[in-house]
Parts: sequence; C-alpha cells; structure tokens
Amino acid sequence: MPLYIGVMSGTSLDGLDIALIEQNLQPRLRASHYLPMPAQLRAELLQLCAPGPDELARAALAEQRWVELAASGIHTLLRDQQLNATAIRAIGSHGQTVRHEPARGFTVQIGNPALLAELTGITVVGDFRRRDVAAGGQGAPLVPAFHEALFDNDQQPRAVLNVGGFSNLSLIEPPQAVRGFDCGPGNVLLDAWIQRHQGVDFDRGGAWAASGLVQPALLQRLLGDPFFLGHGPKSTGRELFNLPWLEQHLQQLPSLAPADVQATLLELTARSIVDALQAAQTHTAELLVCGGGAHNDRLMTRLAELLPACRVASTASHGVPPDWVEAMAFAWLAHCCLEGIAGNRPSVTGARGPRILGAIYPA
Repeated sequence: MPLYIGVMSGTSLDGLDIALIEQNLQPRLRASHYLPMPAQLRAELLQLCAPGPDELARAALAEQRWVELAASGIHTLLRDQQLNATAIRAIGSHGQTVRHEPARGFTVQIGNPALLAELTGITVVGDFRRRDVAAGGQGAPLVPAFHEALFDNDQQPRAVLNVGGFSNLSLIEPPQAVRGFDCGPGNVLLDAWIQRHQGVDFDRGGAWAASGLVQPALLQRLLGDPFFLGHGPKSTGRELFNLPWLEQHLQQLPSLAPADVQATLLELTARSIVDALQAAQTHTAELLVCGGGAHNDRLMTRLAELLPACRVASTASHGVPPDWVEAMAFAWLAHCCLEGIAGNRPSVTGARGPRILGAIYPA
C-alpha cells in the first residue's frame, strides 16, 4: 500500500511533527518523529508573523532553515524505519504559516517545497491553502475532511476538536456534509503568558491555570471580541489573538495576578470551544480531542464540565495518537492531490466548490 509522509509545523511553533502513513481504505499511522524547533528559528518565524524590515529576505532565509530541519527529520524517520526514499510516494508539507488574512484574499505559508524535494529525493506536495482562498474560501481549517475520513467509520455523529495554537472543530454528522471552523485561541495565549511570567514553553497539564481563579470581568471582555460572535466558515490566527490583544484588555482592568490571568485564558479557550459547538446546533454525544490540548488535564476537565451530556476523550480512545493527527492529515492531503481528489470542504471553508489542493514538486 502507498506510503506518504506528512510534515506539520503549527502556530504554536514548538516543533515539527512528521508522520508516516499507509494509505489504504483508511489512513493508518505507521511511524512518527518529532523535532523541537530551534530557539533562533522560532524567534525568526515569530517575527515574520508581524510587519517588519526586510521581510522578503528574512522569510526566504527562515524557510531554508525550516526545510533543512524538516529534511533532517525525514531522513531520520526513514532510517529508523529502514526505508529508502523511493518507498515514499510523496511528502505532504504544510510549511509554516506566517500570515493568514483570508478576508484580504491571502494566506502565506513558507516552506520551499522545491528545496525539500531536492534534499529528500521525494516528490513534495505543498501550498495547500491558497487554492481554497482563491476559490473564495477561508483556506482553513483543512483537517475536517481528514477527520471525516478517519472517524466517520460507523456513521455515528461526533465532533473532533484540534487544540494547537488555535482550536478548530470538525462536526461529523452523517449523512450531512462535514462542517468545521476555527473556535479561537487554543494554546497560543496560554503559552505566551506563561513564557512571559515563568520562562517555560507551556503550562504542563494546565497546572498553573488550575492554581489561579477565573476573573469574570476579564473573561467577559475577551469573549466580547467580534470573532466569537460570528458563525462559520471562519478562521483566525496570530494576526488577531496575540499578547498585545490581551494587554489591551488588561489595561482596562485593575491589576490581576498572573496565575488568575492564566486561569481566565484557559477558560476562554474552553468557553469559546463550547459556545461554538452549541451555536452550531450539533447534538453530538462524543467530542474527540487531538493536538497539544489533549494533554492539558485542566482543559480536558473543564470541557467535560461544560459538556456534561457529551463524552470528552482523546482521539487515542479511537486508536489515533492525538499528537500526530495534523501531520497525518497533510500526508493524506498529498495523497488526495496526486489522486485528483478534492481536499477542501466548501461546507467548512466557504469556498465556491470542491478543489484539489496543493502544488506538486516532483522528486
């Protein structure tokens, strides 16, 4: 059966997820490899998420380093699996998003697929989002089609929640077309706040958030952002939800303990997910969680508390490790591109119709 590799570097910028899948009737994870993001490269990529001097040259140099990192991880994965490059039909490379503004008609992922093909000797499919944006869509989220392929195997309605830097939902309700949308910040504000105050990359298990008290006035201000009032299709990114956005709201309130802000940010993540789920008028009895948020014990507990009639569980309960779902998705999207299968869902992105996503860079 064909083998594909997916490379995913998300908005959290913590590292590169590399997944090797076997594509049969359903995709199956065969192996995986994780590469932490080097601190200097992470800083460069973060700077590219906002306007700055000499952006074109800086982006070109940063994507070269990103590709070299990805290629080294792919070679390690192949060596560990005792596979030659010729055994892999294609790499699906998402690249690194540095700007996402579909309302202005563009989304930008850097990742130089041509260089990745050259360094690996494997055909690369990249640039997945722009075709959907060209067709009037949001270009995101793209994972609902994959969630449908992976979890719509028993015709039972369920929701799949990915919590990375941002959170997005896929609503699988046969025989209806899958629906999906971004809910708002996932880990992006939680990570940024704890990095500022404790100098660590993330709040392990949500322990720091659990030590604080939710501040209702701050939560109300945050949830009042117009993004939360809209229904799908919708997507978002660091262009909207970032530390300056949070600081703007904090300035309007008395000084708050940092742990209380962290608790409120976790509540924002949980409430925005639950509010979006309820606004979609779905009656799912199961919420499957993937991404880094699946390891946040406090977030998982809070979701279960807010959804008492719904089973909240990691995708691991269905045999799919939560850390590798997105990388698997882009391996699957590479398969779809090569086979001429539409990878977007207009019911999710709002595009004018189904489109084959990705550009092919032969080995």
